[in-house]
Amino acid sequence: MRHRKAHRKLGRVSEHRTALLRNQATALLMHEHIETTVPKAKELRPFVEKIITIAKRGVKAADPKGKTLAAKRQVAEDVHNPEVVAKLFESLAPRFADRPGGYTRILKLGARRGDAAEVALIELIGSEFDPKKAEAERKAAEEAAQGGEGAKTQKSVGERLRAAASRLRGTKKEKGDGGAKSKASRPARGAAKKSTTPRKAGGS
Repeated sequence: MRHRKAHRKLGRVSEHRTALLRNQATALLMHEHIETTVPKAKELRPFVEKIITIAKRGVKAADPKGKTLAAKRQVAEDVHNPEVVAKLFESLAPRFADRPGGYTRILKLGARRGDAAEVALIELIGSEFDPKKAEAERKAAEEAAQGGEGAKTQKSVGERLRAAASRLRGTKKEKGDGGAKSKASRPARGAAKKSTTPRKAGGS
């Protein structure tokens, strides 16, 4: 029986599992959404929410006694990126100030291609991540970086294939014309050839 052995082990020893959750928590607080497997997302949810609760207490108890500093030190034990810690206390904790809990959302995305693992998107409430919108914004930024004219002159795959095929057809025609000219310039097979061998004198 598994008495006093709660939580998922995720196929890792305790040190590896703690490092995994710390890295995923840092990425989630930085980007506000990450894609991972469902078991990892379910283990990450309480881990991240405890960190956010500690930050909320520190922001709420901001007083000269140094409780905010103590909260930052507690959070820094699991989040080793100073920029993420600053973001947590400056923007994320005030966002959830009036929320008693449930700071994350898990959305199942289906099976992953390859190993058929069940994949989920875990995100912070209020981020409202839209993958299609993010992809459209990324494409628009790339086109703006390349410039309008450059984006217009860039050929598609089909156009490049057609251009290559036309070039190949053109070279074949040129080779055929050259062959016809060379055939015309050749002498006829039936034409008499001049003999270069001397005749024998005094034949019988």
